[in-house]
Amino acid sequence: MKFRSVFDIIGPVMIGPSSSHTAGAARIGKMARQLFGRQPKWAKIHLYGSFEKTYRGHGTDVALIGGLLDFDTFDERIKDAFKQAEEAGMDVEFIEEEGSADHPNTARIKMGDDQGDFELVGISIGGGKAEITELNGFELRLSGNSPAILVMHNDRYGAIASVTKVLASHEINIGHMEVVRKEQGKDAMMVIETDQRIPEDILEELGTCDHILQVVTIAD
Repeated sequence: MKFRSVFDIIGPVMIGPSSSHTAGAARIGKMARQLFGRQPKWAKIHLYGSFEKTYRGHGTDVALIGGLLDFDTFDERIKDAFKQAEEAGMDVEFIEEEGSADHPNTARIKMGDDQGDFELVGISIGGGKAEITELNGFELRLSGNSPAILVMHNDRYGAIASVTKVLASHEINIGHMEVVRKEQGKDAMMVIETDQRIPEDILEELGTCDHILQVVTIAD
């Protein structure tokens, strides 16, 4: 594995004993919060592999809750995340899964409120870094290392072109892009990482493009 800087080896500034089990878990929770777009009222968190075996001792549980509360990895409030969640009216349940997963540090989060719910799978890959590998049944790779947008759309001709045309017109460079779909001609999703955060007015413009159903954003 190649590292871009010494900070990739040392890991992030963080609360907790483990970059993988604490900081990475907080990143998973925070990305889930950003993708949901608001604080959920409830969350059911399924833990697999090493997460399942050591989550209490390594602070994985409080880190995941802290992320869902939109706390950064270094936020002192993570230590009191259970109390913070209770005060915020967020009910969290942890489920220990004995089955195997593709990655040893895996969490499946089901979360929602009165307006809706969704489900994702996140993995902690070391050094405080995390990836989202599944969202509502779509397989993807979202690192959260760069600003990104997820565009839900109908699998139709011209949908991708309409989105990239808008980004190009505003001189927004795409660093990484992938398109996933469950079935030809049905729902699909674009995952687009960009070199800069996309302003709200451009996000709204993207939402008016042909065949676009929803646009959500995640900041680095």
